[in-house]
Amino acid sequence: MTVLHSAPRWSSNEGVKDALAAALGAMLVSADEEHGEILLTVARDSVEDALRRLRDEHEYQQLMDIAGVDYPQRAERFDVCYCLLSVTKNHRVIVKVSTDEATPVPTVTTLWPNAGWYEREVYDMFGVLFSGNSDLRRILTDYGFQGHPFRKDFPLTGYVELRYSEEDKRVVYEPVQLAQDLRQFDFMSPWEGADYVLPGDEKAATPPPAPAPVATKPDTKGDPKADVPKTTDKPADTGAGEKANAEAAKPVSDAKATGGTVAGQGQGEPVAVKTEIDAPDAPEPTEARPAKKPRATKTADTEGATEGADKPKRTRAKKTDGEGA
Repeated sequence: MTVLHSAPRWSSNEGVKDALAAALGAMLVSADEEHGEILLTVARDSVEDALRRLRDEHEYQQLMDIAGVDYPQRAERFDVCYCLLSVTKNHRVIVKVSTDEATPVPTVTTLWPNAGWYEREVYDMFGVLFSGNSDLRRILTDYGFQGHPFRKDFPLTGYVELRYSEEDKRVVYEPVQLAQDLRQFDFMSPWEGADYVLPGDEKAATPPPAPAPVATKPDTKGDPKADVPKTTDKPADTGAGEKANAEAAKPVSDAKATGGTVAGQGQGEPVAVKTEIDAPDAPEPTEARPAKKPRATKTADTEGATEGADKPKRTRAKKTDGEGA
């Protein structure tokens, strides 16, 4: 099913910055186009009027988010950024104001009711105050939490947090533990590449590659004949001496084999010997078992033991009705 919508599939930024800058007039501090987005910086006291004009006259109907940014080195260290969306034009702009820790920013809950949640989040994380917000309370941290975690100077230790312990069945205080190792902030986008070595990357430095092996000629030990295996085809090749050669030339049957046959007794031929070895006799018994003595106990003769097996057994007469009465 094809869904038709009046908003364009893609909208360009061409001419948008100049048109919005002219519409805001004296409320505008600066207008820039960065990373494909229109960024409008307005005066803090005029933020409500500027956002109302963008909503009513330029069709930026929805407030998508309110974000905070902290620059500790500036006098007005915080930036409050309003992200607006035009549903009819399929276009987005960002409006931002600057403030410090004590100066409040006018609330925009009069324009968008959902801004109350966003302003509470910026207050909780950065400590930015919003004048006119009737419910400016913490929204993400625990009850009684001290400090604002998204500030760049928020310490890693020294604060406690509240939570309910299932083991103790009560609310307990615990030190705040943040998984952040380094407190260096240069506001450089990590997706564009950093000019410094990130923590832990120094361990990932790869060593230089090993030099490629160089092909060399095989070591043939000089004369190629040296690689041919040496055999003892003649007695002079053994190097054992005349007496050892004469002893080795004797037939095996004459030396130790008994009742065997010798095959291939020629010079330089292998000798196969078949010998017959008598099997060893069975070992003598280690001890003799004495004869079994008859039993010395007396047994009493009983009728069942003395009578023969062919003697008829007694039968017991059955009683009939009327007998034994």
